[in-house]
Amino acid sequence: MNKKQTILIISLAMMLLVVMSFSMTIGEFKMSPLAFFKTLFGFGDNMQTMILYEFRMPKMLVTILCGAALSLAGAILQSITKNPLADPGIVGINAGSGLFVVLLLLFIPADSNTFIYILPMASLLGGFITALFVFFLSYKHGEINPVRMILIGVGLSTAFSGLMLMITTTFRKEQVAFISEWLAGSIWGDTWPFVIVISICMLIVLPLVFYKATILNILNTHEHVSTGIGVHVAKERLILLILSVFLSASAVSICGAIGFIGLLAPHIAKGLVGPKHQTYLPISLLLGSILLSLSEVLGRVVLQPNGIPAGIIVSIIGAPYFLYLMKKAV
Repeated sequence: MNKKQTILIISLAMMLLVVMSFSMTIGEFKMSPLAFFKTLFGFGDNMQTMILYEFRMPKMLVTILCGAALSLAGAILQSITKNPLADPGIVGINAGSGLFVVLLLLFIPADSNTFIYILPMASLLGGFITALFVFFLSYKHGEINPVRMILIGVGLSTAFSGLMLMITTTFRKEQVAFISEWLAGSIWGDTWPFVIVISICMLIVLPLVFYKATILNILNTHEHVSTGIGVHVAKERLILLILSVFLSASAVSICGAIGFIGLLAPHIAKGLVGPKHQTYLPISLLLGSILLSLSEVLGRVVLQPNGIPAGIIVSIIGAPYFLYLMKKAV
């Protein structure tokens, strides 16, 4: 780890702590920064302790972990496809996950106690099937065509969104309310069981991704180079694709259909420290957490008391950047 990377990681970690602290103190129940830190270390009153540890802390931890998962998923996708525009939301993976969530709701009521176990599995299945379909249709002359991939992903996202809307017309009121919040990117999984689920997912995948960092560097080069030094390209791409879909599907099953985090965070990280995965992946993880946490906080501050879903705030920030990158790529 070089000096620049160390300074950036410390700076971003401090920024994340500031965002986290601010998030903990705003809301209908006001809490001063001093009261927050006192409560955090066990010196708050009963009301402050309940508000912090039962409501605000789990939601913030879910937001931080989901932001990190989405940024890492985007970084993997961009490397294995050699496509700077790749993102789980843009290439249709999130929409595929969403479709399977809607199909699940046809048979099972929207209940967080039940969904903690089966929603990630349905989301993962939908995301993986969609990813394989997009990859298959994007192959042209033995390699993935970046523009073709984006167009297919956007087309599938539109088709799946229309299908989801058609299915939701048959839903009951509470089901429609749940899926509307989910599609808007509202962080609904805000209890400790969801923190445990996304934490386990990150603990499983993070070591594997960093272990594969050298492979990601090689896959980012020309296909002939990868094959020439003995890398089984198809096998490694499939393994890394599974890891990427696992991360994105786990995150969106808990925090809703949030796009652009996987596009923005890796691009900013590469611009700061360069394209080497061992260097920029830790920066990307922190940036993803900051972007989603900050969007969630801004959504609560801008329109009180109900707020704006974090997914909408992220889209407002990310859409212009995506159009800029699209203009450069075409």
